[in-house]
Order: sequence, then C-alpha cells, then structure tokens
Amino acid sequence: MRLFGAKIGMNCHFYPQSKVWAPWNLICSDQVTAADGVEIYNPAPVTLGSHAILSQDAYLCGATHNYDDPGFPLLAYAMNLGAYSWVCARASVAPGVNLGEGAVLGLGSVATRNLEAWSVYAGVPAVKVKERLRADARAADAR
Repeated sequence: MRLFGAKIGMNCHFYPQSKVWAPWNLICSDQVTAADGVEIYNPAPVTLGSHAILSQDAYLCGATHNYDDPGFPLLAYAMNLGAYSWVCARASVAPGVNLGEGAVLGLGSVATRNLEAWSVYAGVPAVKVKERLRADARAADAR
C-alpha cells in the first residue's frame, strides 16, 4: 500500500482480503490491524491511531451523497480512529464519525455519531453501554 501512497507505521498488518479504496488517503500509526473482509472507503483522509483494530468485515464509510441536490454530489469526510480503538466484526462507521482513543464499537453495531474515548458502544445506532479500562491503568495493575 505504501507504493500507492499510504502512510503506514511499523508493524501494521492488513490481511490479504482487506480493501482500502484510496491508499493515498490512509494514514496509520504503528501496529494497526485490518482483518479479512475489512473495507475502508476513504475518498477523504482516514487516520488510524496506534494499535487500532478493524475486525472481520468491519466497514469504514468515508462518504455519502447530497440527496437534496439534483446533481447528487459526493460528500467526503475525513475520519479519525484513536489509538487503541476497536471496530468489532461486521460493525460499520458512518461518514465523518470519529472514534476516541480506546473506543470500542461492538459486534455488528453502527456508529452514526462520534464515540467517546475509553467507552464501549453497541447497537444500531450505537449507544454507549459502559466504560472501558484505560490502557495505562492495565499497565499499572500489572506491576
């Protein structure tokens, strides 16, 4: 993907059956993973923070159309998935929606609004169901 303009950090893993619509609009920090079946539709820049995970068949949709305009023009949105965020299997993220650091979008859920940091969301549309333990708290507990 780097050959097509993607900016990819160290130790990123995009499985062979993942799809990136516009690699030149993809920016990944270190250790990002996109599983088989992931689709990133990114006519505008999409940024994935370090350790972000996109599980099987997750879909990031970076554009829609202006249905009120007879010309039906494309409306593309930049998107950001924070460090340690996770889009679970078969979950979808709507155009222009951002995930805060450590946010989780549960199995088959649809994010239509920004997700708060270190929170877990589920449902269609996704709603906050609980807080998530911060990564730095886990490290402190391990000591």
